[in-house]
Amino acid sequence: MFTIAAIAIMIVHVLAVARALRGPTVFDRVLAANAIGGAAIMLLAVLGFLTGRPEFLDVGITYGMLNLIGTLAVLKFFRYGDLARSDEETVES
Repeated sequence: MFTIAAIAIMIVHVLAVARALRGPTVFDRVLAANAIGGAAIMLLAVLGFLTGRPEFLDVGITYGMLNLIGTLAVLKFFRYGDLARSDEETVES
């Protein structure tokens, strides 16, 4: 059963990579990269269960936090063109 789940997660990886390559906008590509990260976390959890190594879950949680921070940083960079810009510096129109 967990082997079938691992195969399904790998299929999700392939579909997300296809979306990342074909995505018409940058935001589609960022979303696909985030989906790849989420699927990788699920694959780590399934492989950790299959091999009997629960420390894979710790790696998955750490990777999930890095995935979230990286996605937010990329989106902020594409919106403002700079990572150091704060909300107080926005120009009111």
